[in-house]
Amino acid sequence: MNQDLAQIVTYYATRPHKELSELLLSKSKDNLISILTDLLTAYINDKNSSSLREFVTVSIAGYQHNPSKLGYNGFKQKSAIGGKPISCEAKPKNIQTEGYDQKKTKPKLNGEGGFNDYTIERLKKDTKENLNLLSSGFVDGELQYILEFPFKVVYERLKKQLPQKRTIGTYTRMASFNFSHYRDYPKIKIVYLNKQTIGKNQKYFNKIFYRFLIEHE
Repeated sequence: MNQDLAQIVTYYATRPHKELSELLLSKSKDNLISILTDLLTAYINDKNSSSLREFVTVSIAGYQHNPSKLGYNGFKQKSAIGGKPISCEAKPKNIQTEGYDQKKTKPKLNGEGGFNDYTIERLKKDTKENLNLLSSGFVDGELQYILEFPFKVVYERLKKQLPQKRTIGTYTRMASFNFSHYRDYPKIKIVYLNKQTIGKNQKYFNKIFYRFLIEHE
C-alpha cells in the first residue's frame, strides 16, 4: 500500500470526516487517480474477500446486488408485471499471477464454484428457489468471463458430496462443482466474454474450458 493511500485509509478510520475531506482536497487530480487505482487493485485482488468480484459479477449479469451476508447475492424481477424474482449466487474466482510459475500446485480457471458449510437442508431449500448460478473468472482482478446457468444443473453433483443425514451443528466444509459438471447443459448463457484477455491468459485456464470459451460464438 503506497503512503498516500495508507494515510487516507488511516484518516478514514481515525479522524472526523471533515479532516478526511480536507486531506482529499489537498491531493492533486493525478494523485487521487493513482490512489483510487491502488485501492481498487488491492480490493479486487483481496484473497480474504471476494466482495468486489461478487458485485462486478452480479451487476454485469443484470441483477440487483445484495450486499448483506443473508440471502442470495442478487435478484431481478422475472417480468415487468409481477412474477417471482429470480435470485442468483455468484461464484467468482481470481488467479493472481505473481509467483504463479513457482507454485507447485497451479490453480486454473475452470468455471468452478462452491458452497461453504453446506448441508442437505440448504440444498433442498436452494432447489426450490428460482435460483441461477453465476460462475466468473478473473486474472489479477481483470474479468475474463461470466457464465450463467440454473442451480438445478449441478444439483446431483452437490448432492453426492453431502451426507443424507447429519448431526446437528455439522456441515460439509465445501460442496463444489466445475465446468465438467454442467458442460452438457445446452443453454449455458455467456453473460460476459473477453476473448482477447482469455487468449493472453491461456496458461491460467483448464484446457477443455479454455477451448469452450475461445470457440464460443
